[in-house]
Amino acid sequence: MVWLDASGPSSETVMSTRIRLARNISSIPFIARAREDQLNVVMRTVTSSASGAKGLERSKFLRMADLSVLDRAFLVERHLISPDFSNESPNRGILVGEDETESVVINEEDHLRIQVICSGEQITEAWERANALDDHLEETLEYCFSPDLGYLTSCPTNVGTGLRASVLVHLPALVLTKQIRKVIRGVAQVGLAVRGFYGEGSEVVGNFFQISNQITLGQSENETLEGLERVVRQVLGHEEKARELLLNDARVQVEDKVWRAYGTLSNCRVVTSQEIVNLTSAVRLGVAMGFPGLPSLKTINELLVLTQPAHLQVSAGREMDSTERNVLRAGEVRKRLGLSPVED
Repeated sequence: MVWLDASGPSSETVMSTRIRLARNISSIPFIARAREDQLNVVMRTVTSSASGAKGLERSKFLRMADLSVLDRAFLVERHLISPDFSNESPNRGILVGEDETESVVINEEDHLRIQVICSGEQITEAWERANALDDHLEETLEYCFSPDLGYLTSCPTNVGTGLRASVLVHLPALVLTKQIRKVIRGVAQVGLAVRGFYGEGSEVVGNFFQISNQITLGQSENETLEGLERVVRQVLGHEEKARELLLNDARVQVEDKVWRAYGTLSNCRVVTSQEIVNLTSAVRLGVAMGFPGLPSLKTINELLVLTQPAHLQVSAGREMDSTERNVLRAGEVRKRLGLSPVED
Protein backbone atom coordinates (compact mmCIF):
# COMPACT_ATOMS: atom_id res chain seq x y z
CA MET A 1 0.00 0.00 0.00
CA VAL A 2 1.85 3.04 -1.28
CA TRP A 3 -0.48 5.42 0.52
CA LEU A 4 0.91 4.26 3.87
CA ASP A 5 4.51 5.24 3.09
CA ALA A 6 4.16 8.91 4.19
CA SER A 7 5.90 10.07 1.02
CA GLY A 8 3.27 12.64 0.03
CA PRO A 9 3.12 16.34 0.93
CA SER A 10 2.02 17.25 4.48
CA SER A 11 2.22 13.57 5.53
CA GLU A 12 2.81 14.55 9.15
CA THR A 13 -0.84 15.69 9.23
CA VAL A 14 -2.46 14.19 6.13
CA MET A 15 -2.41 10.41 5.95
CA SER A 16 -4.03 10.03 2.53
CA THR A 17 -6.08 11.55 -0.27
CA ARG A 18 -8.80 9.63 -2.09
CA ILE A 19 -10.74 10.37 -5.27
CA ARG A 20 -13.83 8.35 -6.18
CA LEU A 21 -15.91 8.63 -9.36
CA ALA A 22 -19.36 7.01 -9.55
CA ARG A 23 -20.43 5.82 -13.02
CA ASN A 24 -23.20 3.70 -14.58
CA ILE A 25 -23.48 2.01 -17.97
CA SER A 26 -26.29 3.48 -20.07
CA SER A 27 -27.66 0.23 -21.51
CA ILE A 28 -28.15 -1.48 -18.12
CA PRO A 29 -30.61 -0.56 -15.34
CA PHE A 30 -29.25 0.79 -12.06
CA ILE A 31 -28.19 -1.77 -9.43
CA ALA A 32 -31.53 -1.87 -7.61
CA ARG A 33 -33.42 -2.72 -10.83
CA ALA A 34 -30.87 -4.82 -12.71
CA ARG A 35 -31.19 -8.59 -13.10
CA GLU A 36 -28.42 -10.93 -12.09
CA ASP A 37 -27.42 -11.61 -15.69
CA GLN A 38 -27.20 -7.87 -16.34
CA LEU A 39 -24.96 -7.35 -13.33
CA ASN A 40 -22.74 -10.16 -14.61
CA VAL A 41 -22.49 -8.29 -17.91
CA VAL A 42 -21.39 -5.19 -15.99
CA MET A 43 -18.67 -7.19 -14.26
CA ARG A 44 -17.35 -8.70 -17.48
CA THR A 45 -17.57 -5.47 -19.44
CA VAL A 46 -15.86 -3.29 -16.85
CA THR A 47 -13.00 -5.71 -16.19
CA SER A 48 -12.43 -6.06 -19.94
CA SER A 49 -12.52 -2.28 -20.49
CA ALA A 50 -10.09 -1.65 -17.64
CA SER A 51 -7.43 -3.99 -19.00
CA GLY A 52 -4.33 -2.09 -20.02
CA ALA A 53 -5.30 1.08 -18.19
CA LYS A 54 -2.43 2.90 -16.50
CA GLY A 55 -2.22 1.73 -12.89
CA LEU A 56 -4.14 -1.46 -13.64
CA GLU A 57 -1.65 -3.20 -15.95
CA ARG A 58 -0.97 -5.95 -13.38
CA SER A 59 -4.23 -5.72 -11.50
CA LYS A 60 -6.08 -8.50 -9.68
CA PHE A 61 -9.81 -9.10 -9.89
CA LEU A 62 -11.43 -10.18 -6.64
CA ARG A 63 -15.01 -11.46 -6.65
CA MET A 64 -16.69 -10.98 -3.27
CA ALA A 65 -18.44 -14.35 -3.45
CA ASP A 66 -15.07 -16.10 -3.80
CA LEU A 67 -13.61 -14.50 -0.69
CA SER A 68 -14.00 -15.51 2.94
CA VAL A 69 -15.48 -13.16 5.51
CA LEU A 70 -11.93 -12.62 6.77
CA ASP A 71 -10.60 -11.74 3.32
CA ARG A 72 -13.38 -9.20 2.82
CA ALA A 73 -12.66 -7.62 6.22
CA PHE A 74 -9.01 -7.44 5.11
CA LEU A 75 -10.05 -5.34 2.10
CA VAL A 76 -12.12 -3.04 4.32
CA GLU A 77 -9.13 -2.46 6.61
CA ARG A 78 -7.04 -1.55 3.56
CA HIS A 79 -9.67 1.08 2.61
CA LEU A 80 -10.32 -0.67 -0.71
CA ILE A 81 -14.00 -1.48 -0.10
CA SER A 82 -16.67 -0.21 2.26
CA PRO A 83 -18.15 -2.37 5.04
CA ASP A 84 -21.47 -2.33 3.16
CA PHE A 85 -19.81 -3.72 0.03
CA SER A 86 -18.22 -6.67 1.81
CA ASN A 87 -21.15 -9.10 1.59
CA GLU A 88 -20.70 -12.18 -0.60
CA SER A 89 -22.95 -11.16 -3.50
CA PRO A 90 -21.94 -13.13 -6.61
CA ASN A 91 -22.22 -9.96 -8.69
CA ARG A 92 -19.82 -7.80 -6.73
CA GLY A 93 -16.09 -7.48 -7.28
CA ILE A 94 -13.10 -5.18 -7.28
CA LEU A 95 -10.23 -4.72 -9.70
CA VAL A 96 -7.13 -3.69 -7.73
CA GLY A 97 -3.89 -2.31 -9.13
CA GLU A 98 -0.58 -3.82 -8.08
CA ASP A 99 0.28 -1.06 -5.60
CA GLU A 100 -3.40 -0.53 -4.64
CA THR A 101 -3.33 3.12 -5.70
CA GLU A 102 -5.94 2.57 -8.43
CA SER A 103 -8.96 0.31 -8.15
CA VAL A 104 -12.42 -0.13 -9.65
CA VAL A 105 -15.28 -1.31 -7.45
CA ILE A 106 -17.98 -3.07 -9.48
CA ASN A 107 -21.71 -3.31 -8.66
CA GLU A 108 -21.74 -1.52 -5.34
CA GLU A 109 -24.32 1.30 -5.28
CA ASP A 110 -23.43 2.10 -8.91
CA HIS A 111 -22.16 -0.10 -11.73
CA LEU A 112 -18.61 1.06 -11.16
CA ARG A 113 -16.68 3.31 -8.85
CA ILE A 114 -13.21 4.41 -9.85
CA GLN A 115 -10.93 4.92 -6.85
CA VAL A 116 -7.48 6.43 -6.45
CA ILE A 117 -5.77 6.76 -3.07
CA CYS A 118 -2.44 8.57 -2.60
CA SER A 119 -0.11 9.30 0.28
CA GLY A 120 -0.40 12.70 1.95
CA GLU A 121 -2.20 15.71 0.50
CA GLN A 122 -2.26 15.01 -3.24
CA ILE A 123 -5.68 16.17 -4.39
CA THR A 124 -4.52 17.21 -7.86
CA GLU A 125 -2.38 14.11 -8.42
CA ALA A 126 -5.14 11.75 -7.28
CA TRP A 127 -7.69 13.53 -9.49
CA GLU A 128 -5.46 13.37 -12.57
CA ARG A 129 -4.95 9.64 -12.11
CA ALA A 130 -8.66 8.98 -11.55
CA ASN A 131 -9.60 11.15 -14.52
CA ALA A 132 -7.13 9.30 -16.78
CA LEU A 133 -8.61 5.95 -15.72
CA ASP A 134 -12.11 7.31 -16.28
CA ASP A 135 -11.16 8.47 -19.79
CA HIS A 136 -9.71 5.03 -20.57
CA LEU A 137 -12.91 3.28 -19.49
CA GLU A 138 -15.11 5.73 -21.37
CA GLU A 139 -13.40 4.77 -24.63
CA THR A 140 -15.33 1.48 -24.55
CA LEU A 141 -18.14 2.13 -22.04
CA GLU A 142 -21.11 4.41 -22.64
CA TYR A 143 -21.97 6.07 -19.37
CA CYS A 144 -25.39 7.27 -18.19
CA PHE A 145 -25.10 10.98 -18.82
CA SER A 146 -27.52 13.89 -19.09
CA PRO A 147 -26.51 17.15 -20.83
CA ASP A 148 -28.47 19.03 -18.16
CA LEU A 149 -27.55 17.06 -15.03
CA GLY A 150 -24.26 15.35 -15.80
CA TYR A 151 -23.48 11.75 -14.77
CA LEU A 152 -26.53 9.89 -13.50
CA THR A 153 -26.15 7.79 -10.36
CA SER A 154 -28.25 5.54 -8.13
CA CYS A 155 -28.14 8.05 -5.27
CA PRO A 156 -29.27 11.59 -6.14
CA THR A 157 -26.52 13.06 -3.96
CA ASN A 158 -23.91 11.85 -6.48
CA VAL A 159 -25.61 13.12 -9.63
CA GLY A 160 -23.56 15.64 -11.61
CA THR A 161 -19.83 15.02 -11.48
CA GLY A 162 -20.17 11.76 -9.50
CA LEU A 163 -17.04 12.94 -7.69
CA ARG A 164 -16.20 12.31 -4.05
CA ALA A 165 -12.85 13.69 -2.98
CA SER A 166 -11.67 13.11 0.57
CA VAL A 167 -8.60 13.82 2.65
CA LEU A 168 -7.80 11.81 5.80
CA VAL A 169 -6.27 14.21 8.33
CA HIS A 170 -4.77 13.66 11.79
CA LEU A 171 -5.75 16.50 14.15
CA PRO A 172 -4.66 15.57 17.69
CA ALA A 173 -3.59 19.09 18.69
CA LEU A 174 -7.00 20.52 17.83
CA VAL A 175 -8.56 17.78 19.93
CA LEU A 176 -6.21 18.37 22.88
CA THR A 177 -6.79 22.14 22.80
CA LYS A 178 -10.56 21.58 22.51
CA GLN A 179 -10.82 23.51 19.24
CA ILE A 180 -11.91 20.58 17.10
CA ARG A 181 -15.68 21.15 17.32
CA LYS A 182 -15.30 24.75 16.20
CA VAL A 183 -13.17 23.65 13.23
CA ILE A 184 -15.63 20.90 12.27
CA ARG A 185 -18.52 23.37 12.39
CA GLY A 186 -16.58 25.70 10.11
CA VAL A 187 -15.92 22.89 7.63
CA ALA A 188 -19.61 21.93 7.61
CA GLN A 189 -20.67 25.55 7.02
CA VAL A 190 -18.85 25.62 3.67
CA GLY A 191 -20.62 22.46 2.48
CA LEU A 192 -18.02 19.80 3.28
CA ALA A 193 -18.54 16.64 5.35
CA VAL A 194 -16.40 15.37 8.22
CA ARG A 195 -16.46 11.61 8.79
CA GLY A 196 -14.51 8.89 10.58
CA PHE A 197 -11.49 6.76 9.69
CA TYR A 198 -13.37 4.48 7.27
CA GLY A 199 -15.54 7.21 5.73
CA GLU A 200 -19.31 7.43 5.68
CA GLY A 201 -21.00 5.87 8.70
CA SER A 202 -17.75 5.22 10.57
CA GLU A 203 -16.62 6.59 13.91
CA VAL A 204 -13.82 9.06 14.49
CA VAL A 205 -10.92 7.13 16.04
CA GLY A 206 -7.36 8.14 16.89
CA ASN A 207 -8.07 11.80 16.09
CA PHE A 208 -8.38 10.96 12.38
CA PHE A 209 -11.01 12.87 10.41
CA GLN A 210 -12.02 12.42 6.78
CA ILE A 211 -12.94 15.70 5.07
CA SER A 212 -14.86 15.37 1.79
CA ASN A 213 -17.12 17.25 -0.60
CA GLN A 214 -20.88 16.82 -0.54
CA ILE A 215 -21.92 18.83 -3.62
CA THR A 216 -21.71 17.08 -7.00
CA LEU A 217 -24.41 18.95 -8.94
CA GLY A 218 -23.97 22.46 -10.35
CA GLN A 219 -20.24 22.52 -9.66
CA SER A 220 -17.36 21.47 -11.88
CA GLU A 221 -14.73 18.97 -10.79
CA ASN A 222 -12.12 21.74 -10.59
CA GLU A 223 -14.36 23.89 -8.43
CA THR A 224 -14.97 20.97 -6.08
CA LEU A 225 -11.29 20.12 -5.80
CA GLU A 226 -10.17 23.73 -5.36
CA GLY A 227 -12.74 24.21 -2.60
CA LEU A 228 -11.64 21.07 -0.79
CA GLU A 229 -7.97 21.97 -1.10
CA ARG A 230 -8.60 25.46 0.24
CA VAL A 231 -10.46 24.18 3.30
CA VAL A 232 -7.95 21.40 4.00
CA ARG A 233 -5.10 23.93 3.97
CA GLN A 234 -7.04 26.09 6.43
CA VAL A 235 -7.59 23.09 8.71
CA LEU A 236 -3.90 22.19 8.53
CA GLY A 237 -3.08 25.77 9.47
CA HIS A 238 -5.32 25.53 12.54
CA GLU A 239 -3.67 22.23 13.53
CA GLU A 240 -0.19 23.74 13.15
CA LYS A 241 -1.10 26.68 15.37
CA ALA A 242 -2.58 24.30 17.96
CA ARG A 243 0.66 22.31 17.98
CA GLU A 244 2.66 25.50 18.50
CA LEU A 245 0.35 26.38 21.39
CA LEU A 246 0.94 22.98 22.98
CA LEU A 247 4.70 23.30 22.59
CA ASN A 248 4.70 26.72 24.23
CA ASP A 249 2.18 26.10 27.02
CA ALA A 250 2.18 22.36 27.71
CA ARG A 251 5.34 20.84 26.25
CA VAL A 252 6.09 18.60 29.25
CA GLN A 253 2.54 17.22 29.31
CA VAL A 254 2.64 16.52 25.58
CA GLU A 255 6.05 14.87 25.82
CA ASP A 256 4.75 12.72 28.67
CA LYS A 257 1.72 11.67 26.61
CA VAL A 258 3.86 10.83 23.57
CA TRP A 259 6.55 8.89 25.45
CA ARG A 260 4.05 7.02 27.61
CA ALA A 261 2.35 5.89 24.39
CA TYR A 262 5.65 4.86 22.82
CA GLY A 263 6.67 3.08 26.02
CA THR A 264 3.43 1.09 25.99
CA LEU A 265 3.86 0.15 22.33
CA SER A 266 7.47 -0.89 22.96
CA ASN A 267 6.77 -3.01 26.02
CA CYS A 268 3.21 -4.29 25.77
CA ARG A 269 2.54 -8.02 25.78
CA VAL A 270 -1.19 -7.70 25.09
CA VAL A 271 -2.78 -4.84 23.14
CA THR A 272 -6.16 -4.29 21.46
CA SER A 273 -6.73 -2.75 18.04
CA GLN A 274 -8.45 0.25 19.66
CA GLU A 275 -5.44 0.80 21.92
CA ILE A 276 -3.15 0.68 18.87
CA VAL A 277 -5.13 3.46 17.21
CA ASN A 278 -4.92 5.71 20.26
CA LEU A 279 -1.28 4.94 21.02
CA THR A 280 -0.07 5.45 17.46
CA SER A 281 -2.05 8.69 17.32
CA ALA A 282 -0.08 10.03 20.29
CA VAL A 283 3.26 8.90 18.84
CA ARG A 284 2.33 10.37 15.48
CA LEU A 285 1.82 13.75 17.17
CA GLY A 286 5.30 13.49 18.69
CA VAL A 287 6.84 12.82 15.28
CA ALA A 288 4.97 15.77 13.77
CA MET A 289 6.21 18.01 16.59
CA GLY A 290 9.82 16.98 15.96
CA PHE A 291 10.49 14.88 19.06
CA PRO A 292 13.67 12.83 18.41
CA GLY A 293 14.01 9.07 18.81
CA LEU A 294 10.56 8.09 17.58
CA PRO A 295 9.66 5.72 14.70
CA SER A 296 9.13 7.03 11.18
CA LEU A 297 5.70 8.11 9.98
CA LYS A 298 5.75 5.16 7.58
CA THR A 299 6.19 2.73 10.48
CA ILE A 300 3.41 4.42 12.48
CA ASN A 301 1.03 4.31 9.50
CA GLU A 302 1.78 0.63 9.00
CA LEU A 303 1.13 -0.11 12.67
CA LEU A 304 -2.22 1.62 12.41
CA VAL A 305 -3.44 -0.53 9.51
CA LEU A 306 -1.43 -3.76 9.48
CA THR A 307 -2.21 -4.68 13.10
CA GLN A 308 -5.97 -4.55 12.58
CA PRO A 309 -7.83 -7.86 13.25
CA ALA A 310 -8.20 -9.15 9.69
CA HIS A 311 -4.59 -8.31 8.78
CA LEU A 312 -3.25 -10.23 11.75
CA GLN A 313 -5.34 -13.29 10.96
CA VAL A 314 -4.56 -13.27 7.23
CA SER A 315 -0.86 -12.95 8.06
CA ALA A 316 -1.10 -15.85 10.52
CA GLY A 317 -3.11 -17.93 8.06
CA ARG A 318 -5.91 -18.74 10.47
CA GLU A 319 -8.80 -17.25 12.39
CA MET A 320 -8.17 -16.28 16.02
CA ASP A 321 -10.21 -15.05 18.92
CA SER A 322 -9.61 -11.59 20.37
CA THR A 323 -7.31 -12.87 23.14
CA GLU A 324 -5.00 -14.55 20.63
CA ARG A 325 -5.05 -11.50 18.39
CA ASN A 326 -4.16 -9.17 21.23
CA VAL A 327 -1.06 -11.22 22.08
CA LEU A 328 -0.02 -11.58 18.44
CA ARG A 329 -0.59 -7.85 17.87
CA ALA A 330 1.81 -6.95 20.68
CA GLY A 331 4.49 -9.12 19.10
CA GLU A 332 3.87 -7.60 15.68
CA VAL A 333 4.21 -4.11 17.14
CA ARG A 334 7.60 -4.93 18.67
CA LYS A 335 8.72 -6.48 15.41
CA ARG A 336 7.79 -3.42 13.36
CA LEU A 337 9.46 -1.15 15.90
CA GLY A 338 12.66 -3.15 15.45
CA LEU A 339 12.65 -4.50 18.99
CA SER A 340 13.69 -7.95 20.10
CA PRO A 341 10.95 -10.58 20.44
CA VAL A 342 9.56 -11.49 23.83
CA GLU A 343 11.43 -14.34 25.53
CA ASP A 344 9.29 -17.40 26.32
